[in-house]
Amino acid sequence: MSIKNVFLKVKTLRDTRGQDLVEYALMAGFVATAAGAIMPGIERSLDHIFDLVRNLMRTASTQGD
Repeated sequence: MSIKNVFLKVKTLRDTRGQDLVEYALMAGFVATAAGAIMPGIERSLDHIFDLVRNLMRTASTQGD
């Protein structure tokens, strides 16, 4: 492992710019789950939205391969 690779890994670990996005996404998921529990009529809509997000994330994770 070269010094350059070690430096890039340390720099990546210290980078927290995407942290806010993850926190907002988790909060939106919690709110949607709570809304689905309180209002069962919107359960299908939430399932559809989560399926779309899951498929987008799966596609995005395989783009770099």
